[in-house]
Amino acid sequence: MFTGEYQHTIDEKGRFCMPAKFRGMLGDWLMITKGLDGCLFVYTREEWTVLEEKLKKLPFTNSNARAFARFMFGGAVEYEIDKQGRILLSGHLREYAGVNKEIVIVGVGTRIEIWSKEKWETYSQKAEESYEELAEKMVDLDLGF
Repeated sequence: MFTGEYQHTIDEKGRFCMPAKFRGMLGDWLMITKGLDGCLFVYTREEWTVLEEKLKKLPFTNSNARAFARFMFGGAVEYEIDKQGRILLSGHLREYAGVNKEIVIVGVGTRIEIWSKEKWETYSQKAEESYEELAEKMVDLDLGF
């Protein structure tokens, strides 16, 4: 399970270092795609396969299902981590997430999220203001709060 928050930088070539804690869990292959809320989603091979299977089961006659599959699959890029623990992030993904220099890498259970530092700070501030309200809404999901 991926947990924690890590601050890193992207160099002039578009490379960043994946936190050592995550590298061991990712293995030698990972998938990065456009995520929700303006961040990038990072998946292990196993979790990507699970997501692929779920998306394949969506009815292609549903326009929302087609749009979401295009969003997830169309933006996806396979990566390997180099010997120094770095990943060269493609330009279209950097542009989508607005990551230029400072990034925040967040463990979110079965995936990792990559945020621009600015977007993460804005998101976190807004989220902190509504955590209690959100927890009340989540009670119906039987999370044991």
